[in-house]
Amino acid sequence: MTRNNIIITGFSGTGKSTVANAIADILGWEVIDTDNDVVSRTGLSISRIFQENGEASFRQLEQQAVQEACAMRDRVIAVGGGAVMEESTRQMMEDSGFVVCLEARPETIHKRLNFAEQSSKTPEIRPLLRGHDPLTQIRKLKAHRQPIYALAHCTVHTDTLTVEQIAKEILVAWRNDKTNEATISNPFADHPDLAATVETSVGACPLLAGWGLIEQLGSILVKGNIQSTVYIITDDKVSALYSRSVQRSLQEAGIEAHTFAFPAGEKSKSLAMAETLYQWLASKQARRDHTLLALGGGVVGDLTGFVAATYNRGMGFVQVPTSLAAMVDASIGGKTAIDLPAAKNLVGAFYQPRMVVADVSTLRSLPRRETMEGWAEAIKHGLILDADLFSVFEQQANQILALEPDLTTDVIRRSMAIKANVVSQDEKETKGIRVLLNYGHTIGHGLEAATEYGQFLHGEAVAIGMMGAAKIGAEIAVTPDYIVERQAKVFQKFGLPMDCPNINLDKVLAAMSLDKKAIGSSLRWVFLEDIGRATTRTGVSQEIVQRILQSLNG
Repeated sequence: MTRNNIIITGFSGTGKSTVANAIADILGWEVIDTDNDVVSRTGLSISRIFQENGEASFRQLEQQAVQEACAMRDRVIAVGGGAVMEESTRQMMEDSGFVVCLEARPETIHKRLNFAEQSSKTPEIRPLLRGHDPLTQIRKLKAHRQPIYALAHCTVHTDTLTVEQIAKEILVAWRNDKTNEATISNPFADHPDLAATVETSVGACPLLAGWGLIEQLGSILVKGNIQSTVYIITDDKVSALYSRSVQRSLQEAGIEAHTFAFPAGEKSKSLAMAETLYQWLASKQARRDHTLLALGGGVVGDLTGFVAATYNRGMGFVQVPTSLAAMVDASIGGKTAIDLPAAKNLVGAFYQPRMVVADVSTLRSLPRRETMEGWAEAIKHGLILDADLFSVFEQQANQILALEPDLTTDVIRRSMAIKANVVSQDEKETKGIRVLLNYGHTIGHGLEAATEYGQFLHGEAVAIGMMGAAKIGAEIAVTPDYIVERQAKVFQKFGLPMDCPNINLDKVLAAMSLDKKAIGSSLRWVFLEDIGRATTRTGVSQEIVQRILQSLNG
């Protein structure tokens, strides 16, 4: 049996509604509170229903609300503490969801209920707090219900835990529940275009890469259990090429779709554009169970992901990268962000997409310069973690540059798999593993900010940054000289820049000082010890950094 929902029950005051909202935010699901549904339908508070119509009337209304909620899927449902006492209601819950009971000591419950009552702007005396000795009432009623609460699939004691800790514990138990496997497993495990799967704290994110996948996008989304309304976010250049095909594919699969296109370029990755998107989504009455689809390059993915992470406290999110840099790098890993004038990507969130679908054939529509900058990120993956992949770039550069379909797809899948493996081990860059992916980015981001994101494409800036990092690595005896030479030869084959003449180095250094990878006041650098083996260092002298930057500046 597949259980499609997470259902939260437990005694009053254990935090059911708050925890349900927290879990829904993490999963991008809709939350249903059956008590709120009853109040909304009757126009009466629960206390009034008890007083005027009796408990039996309330239980009947409650059972109807639970039945309707359980008929849905991918919902987090908060159920009143007494609902489980009705056997038919309890059976509905068990059949349709992973049932979690929140537990707390009577003293904790009494304290929470009393505090909530006193702090409410519109206080309503709860039945449990009436009488001379509410704590005794709580103990007696809780003892009566306890054998039924014990039948839940999972119990979490909430006395000393934060809401975040409770939600995390529930999600761990939910993912380990074998009967729930069909809901949380990867439906693309046997798909011929699966490059890799990112395993994250919120589930699996499959990465697909193949030729002509845009025409199949609607059926791919349905296979991934995405069937509600989709909002296609793209830029005006990509929109002219692919929006119509994407929208047609979604509509043929029965998915309602709307499209928003903004001006192409890094300058659109701003708070102002995010606000414009918020207003557009509000006008379309976008809901949490709807999905944002990022169709385009890194700017589109970063901006769309940021909006998905923040609108409605989190919406579904799918990446459909059409640039090479986005396919092998920006679309993978859940980093979303917008820029500030001071530096790139200063405002953002880790927010994982439901899936990434890369149609490799779209690379044929890219200008040559944009294709080359994308290869910089793929080459980087070989340099830091896969010597064999780097050798492919050395030995088969001409075929790759010609976008030979089979070889190009294979190289992209291998590059995607490298990043997927790193992200799976270090989702939020806290373990020192994911930082390796930042090879070349310390200088690269500094160059982009110093030139106001108008002179270099991201991959070009990273290529220059990798040459700078290689030279600094050689200077401090970490990177062998022959590695610097092999890297430079491959960059030359792919037409990547290796210096940055006539750039204001003071601005570059100022932007580098804001690098998010810094530890204290010291930058954390990524260097190559060998092809396919990277390491990190701090404490590199400012004198060496300035000297190498000067050499890049010509």
